[in-house]
Amino acid sequence: MLTVHELEIRYGRVHAVRGVSITLTAGEVVAVLGANGAGKSSLLRGLLGLVHPSGGTVRFDGCDITHRPTSMRVRGGLVLVPEGRRIVMTLTIHENLLMGAFHRRDHRAVAAEIAEIYDRFPHLAARRHHAASVLSGGEQQMLAIGRGLLGRPKLMMLDEPSLGLSPKLSNEVFALIHRLNQENGQSILLVEQNTQRALELADRAYVLELGRVTMEGAPDHILADRALQAAYLGRGRGDDRGDARTTSFN
Repeated sequence: MLTVHELEIRYGRVHAVRGVSITLTAGEVVAVLGANGAGKSSLLRGLLGLVHPSGGTVRFDGCDITHRPTSMRVRGGLVLVPEGRRIVMTLTIHENLLMGAFHRRDHRAVAAEIAEIYDRFPHLAARRHHAASVLSGGEQQMLAIGRGLLGRPKLMMLDEPSLGLSPKLSNEVFALIHRLNQENGQSILLVEQNTQRALELADRAYVLELGRVTMEGAPDHILADRALQAAYLGRGRGDDRGDARTTSFN
């Protein structure tokens, strides 16, 4: 479904992504792990076309989309649930959901899918006509995922979905991601600060360091690497403001 070959992304003189190659097949959950500044979010932005690559190729669903605009990628089923959720607080919950279906014209199907989202998230349903500012962080994340689902994703990319959430709410988010994959067959590319939980969900994983893939494979292979454990897994979650060389995966 997704083949990324030698992708390069630069911001001026900053070389954020350096020759990254990854693959994802339909129905997989693939995790992308790494320290702060490793290039994870830049990779997702490059896949969605929010930044233009300086090299490499991106193929999605059988087509070369390297130079296609973001709008065409979204219409083709490549959907990003961004870091920080990016909910429009002044709009209602219902209006935020409708934003996810902006490119669709099958209005009856959209209405039916929104009804399913409300069934899945009763807290959202009860306050559908309230401004999104009334929602907790966890509820905002559920809203962001619901909005993404209305884009009818063939591949859903999730950027730090548990960031800033309590352990209880994080568990709910991870349970939802698992259900979407297991019950709906949703293909997922997951960037996540909670390395242990990401590897529990993933079929395969890639580790980025300073913009390069330094390790890839099955979760048990990643977890078995002693150097990786010493460098990252044993340090806790770290501080988002810390140095990429000394913080945990984030």
